[in-house]
Amino acid sequence: MDAPITLLLIGVTCVVSLIAFRTPSLLMRLILWPPAIDRHRQYDRLVTYGFIHADFWHLLFNMVTLFFFGRMMEQVMTQLSGSRLTYVAFYFSALVVSILPTYLKHQKDPNYRSLGASGAVSAVLFAYILIDPWARIGVFFIPMPAIVFAVLYIAYSIWMDRRGGDNINHGAHLAGAAYGILFLAAMEPRVLGHFLESLSNPSFG
Repeated sequence: MDAPITLLLIGVTCVVSLIAFRTPSLLMRLILWPPAIDRHRQYDRLVTYGFIHADFWHLLFNMVTLFFFGRMMEQVMTQLSGSRLTYVAFYFSALVVSILPTYLKHQKDPNYRSLGASGAVSAVLFAYILIDPWARIGVFFIPMPAIVFAVLYIAYSIWMDRRGGDNINHGAHLAGAAYGILFLAAMEPRVLGHFLESLSNPSFG
């Protein structure tokens, strides 16, 4: 599958994350730290936070998910728009949009930090679900339809966002998921009809 942008994003994210694991100063410069944006106008952190991760497993989960679903969405968006730049704009804007609610909530909090590509990856995943809601995906080696995973994912993220305490930015996951759906629907409104029709004709193959 021809998906050079997705592979490039994965490669860059892996390289930057691995370097940041060993270079605390780089990690602290790229991480989303609200006071750095609010006081020092380091707006690039609204994007760079997505290229660093908390640990190897955090990085692996996000990049494996991006590998499987990003390639498909890169092809779909390129075919719809005629340019791979649309997918580039989608991914980078998803990084910004998915973190904005968190940033605004913690804008004055010097103790808050966030990192990881999860918000943008959620956008990619949920855009894909509009295309093929009954696709079989593996969740911790358990196969299930993509739409079932989507419902469970949203319910879990809402519950954990309210509960808190696990140092995971579930709000970014939710914002990213919503953005992925809205972006693709705005880009190709017919996808909503396709999604509803697909839902009414379950296929578990």
